[in-house]
Amino acid sequence: MNRITFTAIILLLIVAIALAWTTDHYHGNAVRYKDQRDTATHNLKLANATITDMTKRQRDVAALDAKYTKELADAQTRNTDLQRRLAAGGRVRVEGRCSVPTETETTSTSRMGNAATVELSPGAGQNVLNIRAGIISDQEKLKYLQDYVRTQCLK
Repeated sequence: MNRITFTAIILLLIVAIALAWTTDHYHGNAVRYKDQRDTATHNLKLANATITDMTKRQRDVAALDAKYTKELADAQTRNTDLQRRLAAGGRVRVEGRCSVPTETETTSTSRMGNAATVELSPGAGQNVLNIRAGIISDQEKLKYLQDYVRTQCLK
């Protein structure tokens, strides 16, 4: 019986060691898989947050674009209307002030007032409207870019 007991104890020890090793192996796998799952979950949340932020920024940029495109189109329409009126024989009048040296003011008695209007030739009027259109276009583009930088780049 001594020999059978000893063999049974050895076999039970071998089985216990095998079970302990197997348990440790599966526990290590479970911990490793849990870490991988947590990392993947974190990366997924980060990717979703990035996508949400990008979507919001795209909507904001589209709204900015629509706003300033409409303003630019309105300004171009007004300028085109002015050009059409000029081409149809309308007039372009420019109000101006003439600065006259002080000694000329005292010696000259017959002079025109400072708030007179000047009529431009059709070619000059067209040039003024073309320059105006360029200035309006540049101002609208600058407003758009400044708003874009303020709302998108500085976030």
